[in-house]
Amino acid sequence: MHVLFVHRAGSGQFAALIASLIAQGDEVTLITERPAPEQPGVRQLAYAVAEPSTQHPALAATDYHLRTAEAVGRLMEQLKASDPPDVVVGHVGWGGLTFARDALPDASLLGYCEYYYRSSGSDLDFGMAGPIPFAERQRIRMRNAAQLLALDTLDAAYAPTHWQRQQYPAAYRQRIAVCHDGIDTDFCRPDGRASFTLPDGRKLQPGAPVITFAARDLDPYRGYPQFMRAAAILAARRPELIFVAVGGDGHGYGRPREDGRGWREAMLAETGLADRIIHIPWLSHEDLIRLFQVSAVHVYLSVPFVLSWSLLEAMACGCLVVGSDTAPVREAIRDGANGLLAPFHDETALARRIEDAYRHGSRLHALRQAARETVLNGYERARCIDRQMSWIARLGYREDAA
Repeated sequence: MHVLFVHRAGSGQFAALIASLIAQGDEVTLITERPAPEQPGVRQLAYAVAEPSTQHPALAATDYHLRTAEAVGRLMEQLKASDPPDVVVGHVGWGGLTFARDALPDASLLGYCEYYYRSSGSDLDFGMAGPIPFAERQRIRMRNAAQLLALDTLDAAYAPTHWQRQQYPAAYRQRIAVCHDGIDTDFCRPDGRASFTLPDGRKLQPGAPVITFAARDLDPYRGYPQFMRAAAILAARRPELIFVAVGGDGHGYGRPREDGRGWREAMLAETGLADRIIHIPWLSHEDLIRLFQVSAVHVYLSVPFVLSWSLLEAMACGCLVVGSDTAPVREAIRDGANGLLAPFHDETALARRIEDAYRHGSRLHALRQAARETVLNGYERARCIDRQMSWIARLGYREDAA
């Protein structure tokens, strides 16, 4: 069977699924804007997006998605003539699947539904004191145009969590299954002998008084300002604590600060924590897991948005997690059962929760075990990939039979 993947950034969430298909002898092609490092068995076809053609602010994302759709569609037509795929698997959000049905009418289409933007009850209005400006609501509605066009043509679709599925319109929701990308629980596991070396040469091992935080970028979407303010409260009370924050200085999912400063610079200036917190801009996956394995308390905060793999990986490592009491996080963490929750915008309450977790960590070992069990039962990679493989097999078989 020939399976075509479409993703803007290399293999993205499909990396493990692609590896499994190759292992069983299937042919795999990847259409992408940003090719990944060469992967044996994968043919990569790169596309370039044309320059913008519209000036209307509400159409900026839609215009990019349309230009992406045109570029991907041309490559799909080339494949149709030379080596047509049986199944197409793609991210629905960036335009890559918009013309898939037109370019490849005989292929079955499976869509990955990551996030449907809403102007209320979601990331856009979270914590907002006033109404969302009408122009912003227009922009958000138009941003979903490519997804709706793709959803209308799919044979099947799936979202990684129930909350993410719930964001999609009810008319399409019933067609969207729930299946996570999968967590490698053999790699992400507790290790009482783990060791993590800080940039200054100090070695941390399980039992060290270390409070950890990790995000791709240190931005408000992942609660970095709230973490820093809570850390400042704790630093004044607990001189033995070591704070480690992993993340880059990009603006992340949110918008850049109006003053031009990065959030790390701004929060260090606000909290005065420069001498108490260790910032690490990037870690290899192996080192990040080692950090989770030595963590006394791991803090994960998120506005209502896509749930990070890092939370589930930390839970699989047996971390004692203090998370934000927001809908996506509550899907993974049940307060007092497999972790602890705190209000997103209440730094004092967050600091109190972190301190309680640290002080009573030995008595909360059951929460660590339950956190790992949660991932084993609901997010374990082999099970997730098996489900995705079965969908692809059914879609491909149906096409073969036709």
